[in-house]
Amino acid sequence: MVDDIRETKECQLKDPMDLFHSGQVVKICAPMVRYSKLAFRTLVRKYSCDLCYTPMIVAADFVRSAKARDSEFTTNKGDHPLIVQFAAKEAQVLCDAARIICPFADGIDLNCGCPQRWAISEGYGACLINKPELVKDMVRLVRNQIDNPKFSVSIKIRIHKDLKRTVDLCQKAEAAGVSWITVHGRSIEERHQPVHYDAIKIIKQSMSIPIVANGDIKTLKDAENVHHLTEADGIMVARGLLANPAMFAGYEETPFQCIQDWVDIALEHGTPFTCFHHHLMYMMERITSKQEKKVFNVLSSTSAVLDYLNDHYGL
Repeated sequence: MVDDIRETKECQLKDPMDLFHSGQVVKICAPMVRYSKLAFRTLVRKYSCDLCYTPMIVAADFVRSAKARDSEFTTNKGDHPLIVQFAAKEAQVLCDAARIICPFADGIDLNCGCPQRWAISEGYGACLINKPELVKDMVRLVRNQIDNPKFSVSIKIRIHKDLKRTVDLCQKAEAAGVSWITVHGRSIEERHQPVHYDAIKIIKQSMSIPIVANGDIKTLKDAENVHHLTEADGIMVARGLLANPAMFAGYEETPFQCIQDWVDIALEHGTPFTCFHHHLMYMMERITSKQEKKVFNVLSSTSAVLDYLNDHYGL
């Protein structure tokens, strides 16, 4: 982390709110466990992604352990604007994490949407949507303790079955100074059910800060449709970008140049093999036959993958 960060100190951090004031829909790469790390952020930024999030980091571990900081967070000069997403349940711990990260990122995001059992049992993630006063206190404390007025503080939420409760949560966060809110249009219990884009629209109409829509956006056409349905100021994409990192640049499927770019970036960043390979499996999902997948998906070394790409695609 340290070498990369030294380089970052020399660069000018950006104000993510400028994106929301640009008049364009902001195109955002979601916080994805294991996947939205520096190398992948570098790739999607090449293909018209405006704003990137880190994977979720547990704030208490980040504050307590230098080892956690080194393994969980890496950045460099080109990695901006950047939002670091934290899981936290205590306002001061979130503040301490924000203070550490502030010189190297453009904002933090509080995860109030992760529905995984471990997160909820620890008091993190989606259980926070039922604690609006705590969320308000957390946002307000970070706002008060971070000197940089351009440093953004956002939250990412799921919706309640009773939408009035979600609107109340959002309005409390807005009153505390939240910069924008990302809404995943499902409740905690819902996994693969249709996304409630109508709910995102109601939230958008109830707020005066930017609202970002999230959930089941797989193509640029989907992004345009969701913008139309919700009137959201930004569109956040997770799996759609894994399958096609060039999606925001208008490509229907991953172009070969994007695969070549991933190979170059991943090798340059020393990306571990499993991560390098998994990204390629996602990217090539739509452009390879069943038979090719069977062969490619069991390759077990970087050199075997490079040989395969060279033999089959001339990469």
